[in-house]
Amino acid sequence: EIYSIKDCLGTRNGQAKSLKMRNILEEFDRDHGIRPPTILGVREHVFTGSVSSLASFMSSQETSFVTLGQRVLAKPLKIRMHYGHSDVFDRVFHITRGGISKASRVINASEDIFAGFNSILRQGNITHHEYIQVGKGRDVGLNQIALFEGKVAGGNGEQVLSRDVYRLGQLLDFFRMMSFYFTTVGFYFCTMLTVLTLYIFLYGKAYLAFSRVGATIRERAILVNNTALSAALSAQFLFQIGVFTAVPMILGFILEQGFLQAIVSFTAMQFQLCTVFFTFSIGTRAHYFGRTLLHGGASVCQQYKTTGRGFVVKHIKFSENYRLYSRSHFVKGMEVILLLVVYLACGNDEAGSVSYILLTVSSCFLAFSWLFAPYLFNLSGFERQKVVEDFKEWTKWLFHRGGGIGVEGAESWEAWWEDELSHIGTLSGRLVETILSLRFFIFQYGVVYKLNVHGSDTSFAVYGWSWAAFAVILVIFKVFAFIQKISVSFRLVRRFIQGLALLVSLAGIIVAVVLTELSVTDIFACVLAFLPTGWGVLSIACAWKPTIKRIGMWESVRSLARLYDAGMGMLIFLPVALFSLFPFVSTFRHV
Repeated sequence: EIYSIKDCLGTRNGQAKSLKMRNILEEFDRDHGIRPPTILGVREHVFTGSVSSLASFMSSQETSFVTLGQRVLAKPLKIRMHYGHSDVFDRVFHITRGGISKASRVINASEDIFAGFNSILRQGNITHHEYIQVGKGRDVGLNQIALFEGKVAGGNGEQVLSRDVYRLGQLLDFFRMMSFYFTTVGFYFCTMLTVLTLYIFLYGKAYLAFSRVGATIRERAILVNNTALSAALSAQFLFQIGVFTAVPMILGFILEQGFLQAIVSFTAMQFQLCTVFFTFSIGTRAHYFGRTLLHGGASVCQQYKTTGRGFVVKHIKFSENYRLYSRSHFVKGMEVILLLVVYLACGNDEAGSVSYILLTVSSCFLAFSWLFAPYLFNLSGFERQKVVEDFKEWTKWLFHRGGGIGVEGAESWEAWWEDELSHIGTLSGRLVETILSLRFFIFQYGVVYKLNVHGSDTSFAVYGWSWAAFAVILVIFKVFAFIQKISVSFRLVRRFIQGLALLVSLAGIIVAVVLTELSVTDIFACVLAFLPTGWGVLSIACAWKPTIKRIGMWESVRSLARLYDAGMGMLIFLPVALFSLFPFVSTFRHV
């Protein structure tokens, strides 16, 4: 038969390894079970681990998978696939059974693993051999890594929808099916469930805070001196299930380096903030996997960007990081922080600070990682001059007017924003986005009944008046947005109307504080309620973009979206700018 090597063979000692090609080809004639081997898997050596801390994290993660992981998958589980590594293929077997890889631009975004699916479905046998290893470079920059993981996560989302995975689930025995699930699409599905569980937990705590059910439970527990509930809730601080995901990496270190050296390497990774990086990666996988399941992979392929494997260790501008992580990490991180603030303000009256910290420390860490990891792992991220240049470039990009054909997202906020909405193209997708956006209205419904202005009134009219106040805010915003379009010739008139509208708004707030029970605390609570409501309205309007355009409200929606992006960007930029003022922080070079 004729055999082929799918990828190039290159290692630190390529000549010595090439002498073993005869040995690896002889494996086709050896006994590997009931069926002869059709793909010979080989060990992989990631040689880019010394470039940066991020590269070392990826190298360690890959090493644990391509050694321990694939060894067990091949034998005894018999479920190893082809993962894009430099495996040796039985050419005749594959070209007579549909080819090595799939060619569809949508369903087969991760085309490599479909070669393994094709081989297993047609009674092939995939083995793994470690006496030969193949050198391979991995991504060394955070943006490269995020793009790569986003592509793989989206590809796994398409695998869930593919007929190949369906047929494997129908034909494999129970143990191989479970092994296949947890080493392919199941890993990403469990990652998405982890993020969803966090949201369910936080929204559940917010419900207990708004409804006073949590306070009632605490009061009854105090009366009967029952501390079991608080002890059980606080126990989650000690038992973090996510820690077990690091076990394969630790075992790989022990096997490859020895116990003491493994402890040293793992400890060094903790000081290099590897936990922040892996927490950030969870958000990347969950976002792209979930979006592919909801909207399909066509939009992912339309926006597909080559990841590259170059040595990209350079300073990344603030605007570039914002464009890449705004919807996948920043929005979700802000939502988590908002839920934590609501729980602190409305539901932690008597529980105490220690209880609050124990319940929310993991959520706070996740929000911090999603918001600031791109700047912690950015070369010269806290250098004062770089920060000033980044801010100027970001504001220029944000307020650049004009989009349309030929304008890239890197040049204009409007073009980038339109691209971010391109994945919503079906009726089912619009309905799903609308249903998911309804959760943002929970904040307003819960907060308005905590205000002092309405006293003990709990009627539905209070919620109705809150929507009236929100409509007034939207009208004021529309006035300001309309005034901006007035010609430069009437600049004095524009400034006068803006100032008059601002003074009238402030006067209305002052009168309300003086003549009613409205307090300053109520004003901040209203801001806490109306911000997510506005984002919910904006998300629903974006989901129904064609309808909003037909009624002529798209310009207002775009102005509101620009305002939200400006506010979110400033909240993220301010801590970075603050730390850049201190010389000892500006010397921080974490890459």
